[in-house]
Amino acid sequence: MSNDRHVPVMLQRCLDMLAPALQRPDAVVVDCTLGLGGHSEALLTQFPEVRLIALDRDKEALRLSGERLAPFGERATLVHAVYDELPEVLDRLGVPKVDGVLFDLGVSSMQLDEADRGFAYAQDAPLDMRMDQSTGISAAEVLNTYPAGELVRILRAYGEEKQAKRIVSAIVREREKEPFDNSARLVELIRDALPQAAKRTGGNPAKRTFQALRIEVNHELDSVEKAIPAAVKAVRVGGRVVVLSYQSLEDRIVKQVFAAGAATTAPPGLPVVPEKYQPRLKLLTRGAELPTEEEVAENRRAAPARLRGAERIRADEPS
Repeated sequence: MSNDRHVPVMLQRCLDMLAPALQRPDAVVVDCTLGLGGHSEALLTQFPEVRLIALDRDKEALRLSGERLAPFGERATLVHAVYDELPEVLDRLGVPKVDGVLFDLGVSSMQLDEADRGFAYAQDAPLDMRMDQSTGISAAEVLNTYPAGELVRILRAYGEEKQAKRIVSAIVREREKEPFDNSARLVELIRDALPQAAKRTGGNPAKRTFQALRIEVNHELDSVEKAIPAAVKAVRVGGRVVVLSYQSLEDRIVKQVFAAGAATTAPPGLPVVPEKYQPRLKLLTRGAELPTEEEVAENRRAAPARLRGAERIRADEPS
């Protein structure tokens, strides 16, 4: 087990960005991606008055972080849910508005470190990739049953893989001989399918395909597209939403939601912009903030991280 798993990415920066919103005596913060509980533990420690609601779709993560957060007792409420279920979770708990929401998107360290989950291309494992292993279809089923055209679309859209057609024709040819069930065979097939030049760029050649399968299996982008606007809606005026993402597709969604909230919606040419068209959000980052070189040196998983934050400055108009 590598000890990278215990180092939450850009931790202090996330806490500093949320801090102004968590000063109220009965402040509530939501950690939408509990994982092993590193961010949650830090939030409960640094803000001793705060109540935490934490979500994760992975039952094993909930069990482990439940032990870690046990000393905080009633202050922590852990919920088995996907982060796009945030509105339902808050509704069920009777919490109309919260003060802060934190997302740490991407695969948790635990899932990468546990060989039998099939997330990592560096070791052979069953091709599963489900973050919640009690539901949904596995990566192997996607590879073995999706039509070729659909696989090409997934690799292009979610993996930004330029060689998608080449990889998929190799997959289709191979799966007819024998269905896929483990990651090593897929990694080898991708290596063989790619032209020399493509193998020389950007790390393991299987990385983009694995990312694409993982996003498809877990409906990750759909969840992010629903969850970020839901979080913006859930925070009160003065509340903050802070998001760490690790790949450009997720970061783009966050950027678009925040930019739309920070823009005026007034028709052009109005001499004075009425209140209802004023921006609802103020951006807390100029573009996306990146981890420091020191942090990347200490924790290689921080390297691709992109951090964005926004503060709620106006309530929604009653519809």
